[in-house]
Amino acid sequence: MAQNKNSYRTGIFIIGILFFIFGFVTWLNSTLIPYLQIACELKHEWQSYLVTFAFYIAYFVTALPSSWVLRKTGYKNGMMLGLFVMAVGALLFIPAAMTRTYGLFLLGLFVMGTGLSVLQTASNPYVIELGPPESAAQRVSIMGVCNKGAGAISPLILGAIFLNDMDTFQASLLTMSDVEREAALDALAAKCIVPYVIIMAALVGLGLFVRFSSLPQIDDPEDETPATAAGKQHRSIFSYPHLWLGIVTLFFYMGVEVIPVDTIIRYGNEIGLSMDAARVFPTYSMIAFIIGYFVGIICIPKYISQQRALAVCAILGAILTLFVVFTPADASIWFLALLSLANSLMWPAIFPLAIFGLGHHTKTGSALLIMAIAGGAVLPMVFGSLTSSFGYQASYWMLFPFYLIILYFAVSGHKVGIKHLYEQHKA
Repeated sequence: MAQNKNSYRTGIFIIGILFFIFGFVTWLNSTLIPYLQIACELKHEWQSYLVTFAFYIAYFVTALPSSWVLRKTGYKNGMMLGLFVMAVGALLFIPAAMTRTYGLFLLGLFVMGTGLSVLQTASNPYVIELGPPESAAQRVSIMGVCNKGAGAISPLILGAIFLNDMDTFQASLLTMSDVEREAALDALAAKCIVPYVIIMAALVGLGLFVRFSSLPQIDDPEDETPATAAGKQHRSIFSYPHLWLGIVTLFFYMGVEVIPVDTIIRYGNEIGLSMDAARVFPTYSMIAFIIGYFVGIICIPKYISQQRALAVCAILGAILTLFVVFTPADASIWFLALLSLANSLMWPAIFPLAIFGLGHHTKTGSALLIMAIAGGAVLPMVFGSLTSSFGYQASYWMLFPFYLIILYFAVSGHKVGIKHLYEQHKA
């Protein structure tokens, strides 16, 4: 028993480090969007959201291949490989900065997203399978604290490097000659070289650490094949409608998670905040996430089920969206940050509910759910297009129906086709 407990703690610790890396890299996008818009002289608002598109579309493209890779390498080697791929993506930021080529920045983000796809495909089911299914949301919440804790730190650190005194810099560009302007923008782009060299080295070091660590082996859920109520085995992953509803739900969840955080700096600029004031708002969003995760760690499943927690969060998100849209701008930006509190327990609940009862289809189901992260690529682009016609504040309306979709999955969608499994589990 003591050995199992130590093994559990080791697994939680190592995967927690990985989730910290996920968060640090992922939530840099909120800083990169305004930074690259200035450094690369982007002309249209939607172009800046190619940052999120390039990063998150990698999950859609590479999730199923990642599942295949994990079958060949196993969890530990697969995690190491994912970290090494991310390091290559960080390396691409060096020539991108030296040439100020937006396409190279986007390629670097795509490669980093590819590495994260491998890591996410391995680590999410790993965390879920470390313990009983009814407390899966609690374990994922612990990972969420690591993820969003890093997400709170990264905008502060990189924002101070990339966006410090940016209002003065932009004003000075207007008075410069063409030669001076090019030199100033080159110097701005070069600011990201040292941070990304450090990120690259850290990723390589962490990959080697994972490879030679004592990460415990878990039972592969693919070896389990649950029977249906009639005693017949599910033969196809299409036999699980709750999984496909979970994929749709996760796609739209990525919109409500990514859009508020990655647009909040630009929204702050739109309502008259200086760049120095606006760039700290992603950190406020991450703090709201962390508070929600601690609530989940304490309350799930002791006081509230993960299904009910998801429903409560969906209702709260819908209400806060109305406040974002209809309150004065100086108040609405705080409600926008608070949306992260509503979003905090959604991923920890949606993922385990969607893969519940999949048996030997678990790895494939996990990969399909990771593909749904493409919502973080597509939906911010839609939002960016809407802002051109309706402005920022009104465009946040698009989040409201997404919360209703999440509410449906929480109330009944997660049981479609597998009610008997929940009844057996309760018995």
